[in-house]
Amino acid sequence: MDWKGRDVISIRDFSKEDIEIVLSTAERLEKELKEKGQLEYARGKILATLFFEPSTRTRLSFESAMHRLGGAVIGFAEASTSSVKKGESLADTIKTVEQYSDVIVIRHPKEGAARLAAEVAEIPVINAGDGSNQHPTQTLLDLYTIRKEFGKIDGLKIGLLGDLKYGRTVHSLAEALAYYDVELYLISPELLRMPRHIVEELREKGVTVYETSDLMSVIGELDVLYVTRIQKERFPDEQEYLKVRGSYQVNLQVLSKAKETLKVMHPLPRVDEIHPEVDKTKHAIYFKQVFNGIPVRMALLGLVLGVI
Repeated sequence: MDWKGRDVISIRDFSKEDIEIVLSTAERLEKELKEKGQLEYARGKILATLFFEPSTRTRLSFESAMHRLGGAVIGFAEASTSSVKKGESLADTIKTVEQYSDVIVIRHPKEGAARLAAEVAEIPVINAGDGSNQHPTQTLLDLYTIRKEFGKIDGLKIGLLGDLKYGRTVHSLAEALAYYDVELYLISPELLRMPRHIVEELREKGVTVYETSDLMSVIGELDVLYVTRIQKERFPDEQEYLKVRGSYQVNLQVLSKAKETLKVMHPLPRVDEIHPEVDKTKHAIYFKQVFNGIPVRMALLGLVLGVI
């Protein structure tokens, strides 16, 4: 696979070999970064970040990744500061921005927006989240985090907890985990179950999938608990949100029933689904997970720019 010029829109576009290339490249770049402090692979290259939706970690880690590679960054953090506010179409925005840059990272509230941007642009486009659809770079850093912690992904029992209906991070992660020999535990309120088509695809690919609303009944089985917040902004009906708000909280009492080796992950931001008392335990790796976004996004940028 020739990576130069490639778009990163959905984890579905990746083979297992593709995923392993990204993870291995990230591992190499992390080592180089620790040794040298600053790399120069992307010197003279410009990243454009187009964030039509709020972001802290994804936007800043992409910017940090590009700077660590020796490149430059332009862009906007909210649509109100762009000509979209004047009525400019997404297609015209993309065609304009690509004149100034070598790669585009886009986050947009509408599903399919990143795919549209990739169809319009002649430079690589990386999806930083499109509505409740996909978040492929988060998935890659999640896989990197799991592999880094356990030395493997195969053979693990992984629980996905919370908003499995609207959560784009868990949609992408579940699909990627189908490439590995894992057992998946899908833990959510009935109203927020994983979409049926994803569950059916997982089972067709041979993944063992358990579904439950009772966290305590499975917590002792898990190697990884991937927690997500229940996303108020994704609900079409506020009453539906109020029915499931605060469904779960991971705290010391919950973790007392877990394996000593359990690792707790979260794509962040959190609200109240993980109590702050968990932060200082050996289980919590969500801030390590945040850091891992830098080498993984460095790897993706370097690969699609053709500089590594």
